[in-house]
Amino acid sequence: MSNSVAVTDATFMAEIEHHKGLAVVDFWATWCGPCRMIAPILDQLASEYNGKAKVAKVDVDTNQQTAMRFNVRSIPSILFFKDGKHVDTVVGAVPKSHLERKFAEHA
Repeated sequence: MSNSVAVTDATFMAEIEHHKGLAVVDFWATWCGPCRMIAPILDQLASEYNGKAKVAKVDVDTNQQTAMRFNVRSIPSILFFKDGKHVDTVVGAVPKSHLERKFAEHA
């Protein structure tokens, strides 16, 4: 069971840009191997940071507007938003320790 919420072009503003606190958005696609590798790590972090961070997923194939808006050129791209403002980006399948540091830094 996933601890993250699916976000679309239509719901991105309400779910992420109006969210108070930390929101972490995983830009991914079903055909992307590295995206599938990092998904369980993000699910774990979503559980660990429950109440401190919102974790969301944006499928770039069906939500190209949002991906283009944030200049997502490679996936997975994990974007960190603090009170609706984009503050950090991690690109690629990175180790859990790297993402843990980023969560702790921004939470």
